[in-house]
Amino acid sequence: MMTRALKVAAPLVFAFSLTALAANSLVVKTNKGKVQGAPTSDGQVIAFKGIPYAAPPVGDLRWKPPIPAEKWNGIRQATEYGSHCVQTNPFPDMVFHDPSESEDCLTLNVWVPKGAKPGSLPVMVWIYGGGYYAGGTSEARQDGQFLAHRNVVVVTLNYRLGIFGFFAHPGLSAESPHHASGNYGLMDQTAAIEWVVRNIKAFGGDPKNLTLFGESAGSFSVSAQLASPLAKDHIQKAIGESGAAFFSSGLSFPAREAAEKIDADFAEAAFHTTNIADLRKVSAADLVKASTAKTTPPPPRFGPDVDGYFLPDSVPNIYAAGKQAHIPLLAGWNADEVRGAVLLAPQKMTAERFRTQAQAEFTTNADRFLELYPANTDEEAVQSAGDYVSDRFIAFSTWRWLEAQVKTGSAPVYRYRFDLPAPTDKFHPVATGAFHSDDIEYVFGTLDSRPDAKWRPEDRALSDQIQQYWTNFARTGDPNGPGLPKWPTYNADDDWQIMHLNATSEAKPEVQRDRYLFLDSVWSAPKKP
Repeated sequence: MMTRALKVAAPLVFAFSLTALAANSLVVKTNKGKVQGAPTSDGQVIAFKGIPYAAPPVGDLRWKPPIPAEKWNGIRQATEYGSHCVQTNPFPDMVFHDPSESEDCLTLNVWVPKGAKPGSLPVMVWIYGGGYYAGGTSEARQDGQFLAHRNVVVVTLNYRLGIFGFFAHPGLSAESPHHASGNYGLMDQTAAIEWVVRNIKAFGGDPKNLTLFGESAGSFSVSAQLASPLAKDHIQKAIGESGAAFFSSGLSFPAREAAEKIDADFAEAAFHTTNIADLRKVSAADLVKASTAKTTPPPPRFGPDVDGYFLPDSVPNIYAAGKQAHIPLLAGWNADEVRGAVLLAPQKMTAERFRTQAQAEFTTNADRFLELYPANTDEEAVQSAGDYVSDRFIAFSTWRWLEAQVKTGSAPVYRYRFDLPAPTDKFHPVATGAFHSDDIEYVFGTLDSRPDAKWRPEDRALSDQIQQYWTNFARTGDPNGPGLPKWPTYNADDDWQIMHLNATSEAKPEVQRDRYLFLDSVWSAPKKP
């Protein structure tokens, strides 16, 4: 039997436990329940991992927009990454540190400087790349703790990929109140952004100072989120690394109807049904198997479409109409994005071969193309071929994004080129310059996630510089700060200045503008029937 003294003490003990809990920086209350994180190795950052921001998109929720996660009781442990999303053909250098792949993957991670006051710090939300068919937040190179040392809150998020994230079908459009299908992966990203806006104040972040940043497909996504009426008002600044949802030759988001036909034909051929309920019962493994099968025609490359809801029009059209978010933008690409495709090709590039290819692709415009991408010698042809494949792959689309934001926006724009050639490692045994995705470790301060690379003092110095530029920009919308080379805005009045990020970083006027204007004139021209 409880004594009177214990009856009196019990409420006091309970009250004390609540006070202790409130003072415990490892526990944060979200709108769905409490989560407990863990300090990083140096004790200066608290990491919260694997927090669900939406319900598992399984069963009847497969191929539907994300819905809120269920509430939980007690304190949820947030010390391990959630599963990466089911995907096809992840790249060899994508090394995940999570339990496994799963359709139940809509989680995010938060890194917070120790002692951050509620609502006090800028927030940086990262979207990974991987062509919309691969990627995950648990890669060591995307560990947010080192950026968080610079007094920002860092968030990384998983989103549905491939057939799970971007399958379009007339049956899906019919059941949608918005008559839209596809783009579930993009809507996942928006749901995560909304979670951040709703919850990040309790972690120490300012929900009204949110910078969205990403690389490759993540950068494409950033440009699309700025265009979407569902997302754009939540974002105050944007950083794009190598990519944008602006067309280059043969690269664009298809209209919903075209995507629906292609994807529905695939589903009927692979599973002999057009019924969405039946397709939702197909196992994840069988969906992956069918979407990677060696068939004729090959399976679709599942990616975003102009669905009429998340994207009411194409991204270039939205920007041309000035309907995108008018916020500061920092964007650019790497000097040698896919130059390795030329340097490592089985057939060596020669001047004759390059001129022949130019004639076949550009026909009546071939002479002008060869003025801009000269091939007077074999050596020059190798250089120009590397320049052109990188421009066609990703640089030109990023350039168009920058130009569109300058032309129709009212906020400052900053452009960069990452020039420092990467050291080789087991995944990149041949030197191919500053290749696609090479910037990630520098941005996150995670060079040591590639332990077999022989990092040089200039690599570590540049990583420190980039982290400071990026976090300055997240804080104020301007990358400049004490001790950094001056970074001018990108516009005609400043001679289209580009910050060249290198062992010695410096801003220089654009010298290849005529290339992009030429490609724009050719690729923007109406197609002949």
